[in-house]
Amino acid sequence: MSPRRSDSRDRMVQSAAALLREYGASATSIDRVLAHSGAPRGSVYHHFPGGRTQLIDEAVALAGDVIAGLIDAATRADDPVRAVDAFFALWRDRLVESGFRAGCPIVAVAVETNDDAPQLARSAAAVFARWREALAELLVRHGLTEERGRRLGAFIIAAVEGAVIMCRAERSTAPLEAAAVEIHDLLLNALHQRPEAEPRP
Repeated sequence: MSPRRSDSRDRMVQSAAALLREYGASATSIDRVLAHSGAPRGSVYHHFPGGRTQLIDEAVALAGDVIAGLIDAATRADDPVRAVDAFFALWRDRLVESGFRAGCPIVAVAVETNDDAPQLARSAAAVFARWREALAELLVRHGLTEERGRRLGAFIIAAVEGAVIMCRAERSTAPLEAAAVEIHDLLLNALHQRPEAEPRP
């Protein structure tokens, strides 16, 4: 594959992810991706023989990787509460910088019925699971039980995603800030009551 073709492919996937964030899955058409990316029309089925479904699926994977990388970077911190605070701050910044237009591309795919492409829902579920597990591993590493860590990891992702949706509707960061405060206090309490006084090595 030539550098030009490779670049065109990458641009299309990145454009699809950006369009998912702002417009949702049903509005992310091939035509819209081509217009956004500037890629030549003839490259679509060359790079994506599975058509729009393959393109959306790869955009979901890309978006999942980006956020997973940010979570992984945050979870390297010695303080898990600060790491989760940073995760909320990341979403707050994205909302404000986009004028409350950019949400989560994974949610955009997950909330729509994709009877003709069930793999999209499976891909979204896999991304959510990856994020949950990263947070759960962080909390377990700092002394929580595996069961509590998994529950809190799922709860944090659910709180963030729900709050982001509310923020976009209200054009305000208030829902996210409220969720961040409650999660912060919940984690402090959970870590205070953990069965082990010190983080695991």
